[in-house]
Amino acid sequence: MSYAAALDGLFSLAAELHTAPGQPKRKFDLNEMRVLTAALGSPEKKFPSVLVAGTNGKGSTSATLSSILTSAGYRTGLYTSPHLSRVNERVRIGREEISDDDFAALYFRVDDCARRLVSEGGLHEHSSFFETMTALAFLAFAERQVDIAVLEVGMGGRLDATNIVDPLVSVITDISLDHMEWLGPTIAAITREKAGILRQNGILVTLPQHPEANQAIGEVATELNVRGVNAAAYMPGRDEAEKGSGYSLPVLGKTIEVRSPLAGAHQQRNTGLAIAAAVELRNHNGYKLSPEAIEEGIRLTRWPGRMERLSTPGCADVLLDVAHNPAGAWALRSTLSHLDPEPRAMTAIFGCLADKPVGDIAQILFPLFDSVVLTEVDSPRRAPLSAMIAAAEPTGVKIRSADDAWAALRQAWAETPQDGLVVVTGSVYLVGAVRSLLTETGR
Repeated sequence: MSYAAALDGLFSLAAELHTAPGQPKRKFDLNEMRVLTAALGSPEKKFPSVLVAGTNGKGSTSATLSSILTSAGYRTGLYTSPHLSRVNERVRIGREEISDDDFAALYFRVDDCARRLVSEGGLHEHSSFFETMTALAFLAFAERQVDIAVLEVGMGGRLDATNIVDPLVSVITDISLDHMEWLGPTIAAITREKAGILRQNGILVTLPQHPEANQAIGEVATELNVRGVNAAAYMPGRDEAEKGSGYSLPVLGKTIEVRSPLAGAHQQRNTGLAIAAAVELRNHNGYKLSPEAIEEGIRLTRWPGRMERLSTPGCADVLLDVAHNPAGAWALRSTLSHLDPEPRAMTAIFGCLADKPVGDIAQILFPLFDSVVLTEVDSPRRAPLSAMIAAAEPTGVKIRSADDAWAALRQAWAETPQDGLVVVTGSVYLVGAVRSLLTETGR
């Protein structure tokens, strides 16, 4: 079976968050996931793992922690979502995504197993896209005998397909309002869903954040007798934080130089969480993680599409950032407000999904730009152009529209001087599409 056939099969599966008109929302049930993986030989039980949940920063935190473990010499699995350009990106071992051949072989094993279970009555329906991908990742990590896997939780936590593992450490990053249709209308309700990754007598690494989130995390942690680890000890002081390019930090009795390639002051929180998780794995789980490995792992972290700047000869630079909710928009705004040198002009390319608060994001970001090019993203959950225009008009910014990502990029380049900046933001689907245009096609 070919890689192309595997992709066709995978993308034909039900998307958890997309409900066709007139159809009921998909119900999340971890028992279905457990039935599937049990039939595959329970691969999730064959390697130790760390779970990382949250609204913003969980991908960056996961990527940084995985890089630290890899630098220490451990065969490390990394499972993240969504992907930017290729679905293989979601499953990495060390610093390499799995091959097309491995992906195809694993996909058809999961698919065949799910089909058999449905025919025998073991499953009510075929596993969804995310369930299938998660099972595929578990198989990949088990068969490659990883020393540890870092698993980014998909949307919530309590009912997420990744949550069938028994993690050594649970990490909760910053929580804000997002996916309210599925997770609840308040930060407290969303936090309780995220805190579903905690275990009785388990370990939690987190940072102080929104008071409602702090309270909800504390309540769940107390009920489960969880030992909390505050990553604030691995955050820079105010003077160090303002340096921007890097900072010194005492870790495991030695001062390390933190030089993360992930731009933006908000990344200091994600890096701090990754360091705290690494120290926890060293001190209480037997992983040999030296200050030098932590320093190198941070420096070698790769997490594309987040404050990533790309250059094309004869055109304005393009800054890619997945700011798909208000908290992400504020983080991007802060970074753009402190660019040095300041670009002569800035144009945004924006597109998002229909369940995002586009009006709030527009109010936060769009006033920073000379013009905004709006385009619909390539997803059945996309926000229609009319809705994005209606959200943009009150900001007073000059609005343009384009049929697709390539047309939007050409439009933005035409309007932006070479010493200006084009910022692509909103949905990961849009950022991924533009990144592919800039890095893969040679345009």
